[in-house]
Amino acid sequence: MKLKPENTDKVYIIAELSANHNNDFDLAVKTIEAMANSGADAVKVQTYKPESLTLNLNTGYFSPKTEGLWKGYTPWELYTEASMPYEWQPKLQKIAHDLGLDFFSSPFDKEGVDFLEDLNVTKYKIASFEITDIPLIEYTASKGKPMIISTGVAELADIELAVKTCRNVGNDDITLLKCTSEYPSTFEAANLRTIPNIKETFGVKVGVSDHTMGSTVPIVAVAFGATVVEKHFILDRSLGGPDSTFSMEPDEFSALVKGIREAEASLGEITYEVSENNKLRRRSLFVAKDIKKGEVITEEHLKSVRPGHGMHPKHYLDFIGTAAIKDYIKGEPFYIKT
Repeated sequence: MKLKPENTDKVYIIAELSANHNNDFDLAVKTIEAMANSGADAVKVQTYKPESLTLNLNTGYFSPKTEGLWKGYTPWELYTEASMPYEWQPKLQKIAHDLGLDFFSSPFDKEGVDFLEDLNVTKYKIASFEITDIPLIEYTASKGKPMIISTGVAELADIELAVKTCRNVGNDDITLLKCTSEYPSTFEAANLRTIPNIKETFGVKVGVSDHTMGSTVPIVAVAFGATVVEKHFILDRSLGGPDSTFSMEPDEFSALVKGIREAEASLGEITYEVSENNKLRRRSLFVAKDIKKGEVITEEHLKSVRPGHGMHPKHYLDFIGTAAIKDYIKGEPFYIKT
């Protein structure tokens, strides 16, 4: 088994399976295969049962939703439909590993964490809506694995407490993901300038969990310093399901990966060096009219033109009005050792 390497020099691209398995194991397998073919580094799933997230009621706060993507569903019904059976996850983990993908999950209760510990997952993801579940964060972070935490519904104090909770149990391997918890979200709500501020404020790695349509937000996030990118992945949006409308299809995800790899390559390093070849493309001083030795050089004799084989144009006025020290032929670089 060989997993794709994860390092600070390479953006870690996560394909989120979420509910896009539609309770069909074979569909989940085909989706993971497509993730690998699309260039993802990891597949992330979600480990929960309905009782991990809500109460089995049909009244009050737990009544069916009246608007949005999940209109008509009670929370219990939604999470029942969207959840991934626990018995699938070891099988899917092996399939992912055989394909060269990392496999990890978002747990939503202690039972989920314990289950994932038995799978020896490489890291954990805390979903946006769970960032205030400090007991869950504390228990998860105590396992000593890298922590990825989305900040979609978090205010500054919430992020501070989540980071502090991880560090209080000795876990300082933290990545915070800038996230907008709208499904789908708008470009105007992305506020990607927050990414470098998160890194500076909390002293952590940063990334983005994106729910916009397209690749623009993740690619711009990489330019702002994101080292982790997470996007929902689906074989075909026409399959439907709770997360289908804001998930990427394989060809879109492939384009996203290509764009991210090009963006990170273009970042390079801080440098002001110019190659010798490019230096020769600059302007320099050339002889524009024959000059005899001893003749006074005038503006008719020298010109600043391309290429860069003559003296730097900054010396132009140094020679106007002086006597030529030798003969010069029109078209040759003007050069005097100084």
